[in-house]
Amino acid sequence: MADGTWRNWAGNQSGSPRRVITPRSAQQVADAVRQAGELGLTVRMVGSGHSFTPAAVTDGMLLRPDGLRGVRSVNAKAGLVTVEAGCPLRVLNETLLAHGLALANLGDIQVQTVAGAIQTGTHGTGRDSGGIAAQVAGLELVLADGEVVSCSADDRPELLGAAAIGLGALGILTAVTFAVVPAFLLEAREEPMQWAEVLRRLDELTAANEHFEFYWFPHTENCLTKRNNTTSGPARPLGLVRGWLDDEFLSNTVFGLTCRLGHAVPPAIRPVNRVASRVLSARVYADASHRVYTSRRRVRFKEQEYAIGREHLADALVELRALFARRDWRISFPIEVRVSPADDVWLSTAHGRDTAYIAIHVFHATGHEQYFRDVEALFTAVGGRPHWGKLHTREAGYLSGVYPKFADFVALRDKLDPGRRFGNAYTRQVLGS
Repeated sequence: MADGTWRNWAGNQSGSPRRVITPRSAQQVADAVRQAGELGLTVRMVGSGHSFTPAAVTDGMLLRPDGLRGVRSVNAKAGLVTVEAGCPLRVLNETLLAHGLALANLGDIQVQTVAGAIQTGTHGTGRDSGGIAAQVAGLELVLADGEVVSCSADDRPELLGAAAIGLGALGILTAVTFAVVPAFLLEAREEPMQWAEVLRRLDELTAANEHFEFYWFPHTENCLTKRNNTTSGPARPLGLVRGWLDDEFLSNTVFGLTCRLGHAVPPAIRPVNRVASRVLSARVYADASHRVYTSRRRVRFKEQEYAIGREHLADALVELRALFARRDWRISFPIEVRVSPADDVWLSTAHGRDTAYIAIHVFHATGHEQYFRDVEALFTAVGGRPHWGKLHTREAGYLSGVYPKFADFVALRDKLDPGRRFGNAYTRQVLGS
């Protein structure tokens, strides 16, 4: 923010706040919220900037998370850990491992702050274990009047259910308590598979594995499947050379070069995808869970992701493939497919239903509007719910029809923040006034 402008990781969102504060305690957050009220400013706390939507953008007061990174307590016996809202997931994961603990499930990166990850509904893939917000046991947050409050399943459970994925609209999170599990090893099996086989075995693969996902390379018949299951060990991490070759050189350096080539010369995308998807090789390794769940992502992109009922997945994939046949698209990024069990977090994309996620991406410098719009229409036709941190065009009128607790969330927001101290353009879009 050297020029006074905040920008997200992908570079597609920016804002110029009037004031920027780095609080170092919940009380300092409360003081900042009261100050914002006296000045007539809205207030938002940013995370690491990995949302593609303008969820964190404000022209009022911006709170930076850098001063709230501590781990407050670890209670292995109770299976609870409390961390401050700005703690990066990677710090939390390594701290938990040092205490013989882990989060049950994670998304595929760990650079986000814990508050940013849960407020936007970050998730991974899982047959039995859901997104990060589903593992939240308690929250500490600052309300619009500056009061610091806590909530849990026993104390203000309604606030917990709403604020775990609250979009920053109910208050500023200052600390999160997670329910954690004993540390465990995951065995990862990654192998290429043809599109037709993946579709034919989709129910089998999702039912037989604790964590299953796959990537389809557009303009080809090729997919990469990933099956992660707990193992008693021993750990068999990737060797330094193989890990660097696959996850750094090929997945970041070479892939980045091909994305830039495709952006400069779009006709090259289809043949490059065919070549790139054919050089994938199978690998098996086992490591601490968070090292298997997460990956390094250095190639910048823009993303849209929709959550649909699990029962619609196969048909939606067939329709998506048919769209590619009808459109003159040239897409370099693989399409990612994951699953999740139902949960009860009010604005969770998996609320009340077993869920499948389909994510589409484009290189950050490439236009996305037509591609994202056409795919979005496919998903909304089956009641799809957009990821809160990824690009979409849905507004409150649509969202109220696909979230059973939407009206309850809005009513609680009206009670806690009637003056919209925590509002911005994005909350007006997705929640209404």
